[in-house]
Amino acid sequence: MEHYVAPDGTRIAWYLDDFTDPWTKPDTVLLLHAAMGSSKRWFRWVPVLSRHYRVIRMDLRGHGESQIPRADQPFSLKLLMEDALGVLDQAGCASAHVVGNSAGGYVAQRMAIEHPERLKSLALFGATPGLKNSHAPTWIPKIGEMGLRNFLQSTIHERFDKDADPNLVAWFIDQASSNDPTFLARFVLHMCTHDYMEELRVIRCPTLIVAAGHEPIGSAHAYEDMHQRIAGSELVYYDVTGHNICDGHAERCVAETMRFLSGLAGKQG
Repeated sequence: MEHYVAPDGTRIAWYLDDFTDPWTKPDTVLLLHAAMGSSKRWFRWVPVLSRHYRVIRMDLRGHGESQIPRADQPFSLKLLMEDALGVLDQAGCASAHVVGNSAGGYVAQRMAIEHPERLKSLALFGATPGLKNSHAPTWIPKIGEMGLRNFLQSTIHERFDKDADPNLVAWFIDQASSNDPTFLARFVLHMCTHDYMEELRVIRCPTLIVAAGHEPIGSAHAYEDMHQRIAGSELVYYDVTGHNICDGHAERCVAETMRFLSGLAGKQG
């Protein structure tokens, strides 16, 4: 584990996984996890990706081993984006393939919009352009009433399909419920102020959009709108109901990512 110290003093934890052949010069893949998650959520992805790419995974501020901002410290999507850029700088990476899951995808989209030179490609999994048009604000009072663990258990059908591995679901609940509820409320409510659909038109890097076709948190219509605005993007729907496709369908998602990245390498070759 490494730490990047942001300009405001916040310590951001990040990890490098690289099992490529030592005589090669692989591209870098940056993995950005979902809200309530951490870099640990990529455990089924890293063994596959790190054999072919230099993989950087970071804990978003307030998550995992990264510091939780104090109540008097600013917090914003822009700061999350700047943290990711700072991690890339510290890792000596001028540009990377960026993979974002849900809220991590919001960060990835802002990177592609505001710093296009830093992205070789963009892969988005269950990530609309912000949460403004979602029912996420209703989560906060429920968490206050029920507690985070009970809330997650009662809404697990929104995140995982009925046939999901119960051990994976239990692990997810343990991991997600370890988050600080006060910061989580701040995180979610801030994301609910964002809707930058029209700004997606400026994205020019190769882009993959993957979504659960029947999930209740995102919107199938939103993903189609994204596809229409990002020139040359590829849109893939999975015929599943759980929002957490990067967890519940990790093998399929990482294979999709490898297919996408391999196709880019083939075009460059």
